[in-house]
Amino acid sequence: MIKRIKVKLDVIESMLYFWQATSEKEKVGENYINDISQYDDMKLIYDEEFNDEAVRSVLSAISNVELLNTKSKKSRKFWNNNMWMMEDLDYTNMMVAPVKILNLNSIIDELNENNNSDYEELEVVFVPWNHDVYKIEGEKLIVNFFRVKPDLFDETKVTIEDMDIKDFIKEKLIEVIK
Repeated sequence: MIKRIKVKLDVIESMLYFWQATSEKEKVGENYINDISQYDDMKLIYDEEFNDEAVRSVLSAISNVELLNTKSKKSRKFWNNNMWMMEDLDYTNMMVAPVKILNLNSIIDELNENNNSDYEELEVVFVPWNHDVYKIEGEKLIVNFFRVKPDLFDETKVTIEDMDIKDFIKEKLIEVIK
């Protein structure tokens, strides 16, 4: 029986500082960038083509205003997404705000109706990703933060893949517990 759904934003909080500082032409230290690449939550999305070194090199290139020298499509997409975040920090903040206050307690009962798992706690982890919309790892739903879309005219509307954010998360958490 699910008792709690935890929303994890550690990586996004760190990236907010990175985006803000870098957009203001401040140099972000290599240690800080390394720390981001080593977050356990970031490791959930790594594969043979996109790993901690790819994250480190992309963020370092952005911070140092250097050309990105890679043939990796995933690294280039990650670079592009991060540049987009810095282009309009007001929009970035519109993306972050609803995620920071996301309360998923209202869907716990619905999830428990068809729960076939022994999980007591589920995690919804938001990370800056290069391609996929989401991924399931055990009791964790990993969501690509870059896919969060706030409505420019109605701040109460936030979607992922054209679905209300809570509906999207509920649908994917049902996959987690099946």
